[in-house]
Amino acid sequence: MKIFSPCTALALMACFCFNLSSSPLDAAEVTKAQQAQISKASGEMAAVAKRFLASLTEEQRKQATFKLDDKERTNWHFIPDFAIKPAAVRNGLPMTKMTPQQRIFAVTLPSTALSHRGYLEMMSIRALEQVLFELEGKDYRNPELYYVSIFGKPDAKGTWGWRFEGHHLSVNLTIVDGKKFSVTPSFFGSNPATVKQGPLKGVEVLKQEQQLALNLVKSFNPDQLAIATIDTSGLDKKLLAKSVLKEVLTTDDPVVDKGLVEHKGIEYADLDPKQQKQLLRLVNVYLQRFRPELLKGTRYLGNLRDGDHLYFAWSGGQKRGEFHYYRIQSKVFLIEFANTQNDANHVHAVWREFDGDFGRDLLKEHFKNHHQK
Repeated sequence: MKIFSPCTALALMACFCFNLSSSPLDAAEVTKAQQAQISKASGEMAAVAKRFLASLTEEQRKQATFKLDDKERTNWHFIPDFAIKPAAVRNGLPMTKMTPQQRIFAVTLPSTALSHRGYLEMMSIRALEQVLFELEGKDYRNPELYYVSIFGKPDAKGTWGWRFEGHHLSVNLTIVDGKKFSVTPSFFGSNPATVKQGPLKGVEVLKQEQQLALNLVKSFNPDQLAIATIDTSGLDKKLLAKSVLKEVLTTDDPVVDKGLVEHKGIEYADLDPKQQKQLLRLVNVYLQRFRPELLKGTRYLGNLRDGDHLYFAWSGGQKRGEFHYYRIQSKVFLIEFANTQNDANHVHAVWREFDGDFGRDLLKEHFKNHHQK
């Protein structure tokens, strides 16, 4: 059974600008048409979450549900279960313990938030677990070893959240008052990055995330490349692989450390017009994993068109098969991409927000307005 993310023609027709230093979305800035689409997305997520929960046994619901302020909400991971420390446990309700019917509802939840491409990437990442099982024979390589967690009470006009997570995938949604959304942290990984054999030979799940960045860095002149390149000579050798940053530095920490790498890279203003368009297109690949209606309820409103205070940094080679890492940073968010494992055929890609992960800034505003006398 194929389940696709709803995506209206009206949503695709609209494009909006976003200032990278902007504050959380102000309801007064949203038109009636946009608000209708936001409400539609919120209502669909709540309806699917309720149906999923209704399909569960009492014991399953206990495993799948948490209070909104439970510390589990920020306990996210993109590594296999066995590697999670200290207990090698990923919380939530795994699909391995669901009935076939419940599994349908489980994957329908992320389909209400992701775009068609984002949902295809999610399902393809899961499919790669079967490829790894056939290569390695390890039981933890399992396309069904993905977990659903619901935080708070699903409500079309309420404040709650959910997570769909497993190896190489973590989709985190926060809904505030049914009209504001946070979609970070957002992690998508791929191993192999390009499938070299078997029925899925040639499949490259995160192709745009890699190729667009390679095209951009290859377009740099020597001066631009020197500015963009991260100086790794003074970094801890544990962070490096062949003098290249070997992993997304934010890892699965609950909060992003702004001081992880002082070198920001080359600024948007120092790129030529074609390069500026390339950089914005790359950023939008990460944003557009999510459905347009939902993005209208975030601070982004739609496609990113304003590169003010945007930086791009690079580490490593400029060809496929060579280790490489990049980061894109603004005042608001951070994107990291690393391809340094398995002979540069194993990708980790993450989108984080400095103050907005798990909707922290939105929830702070919400509680200030609704829960203080």
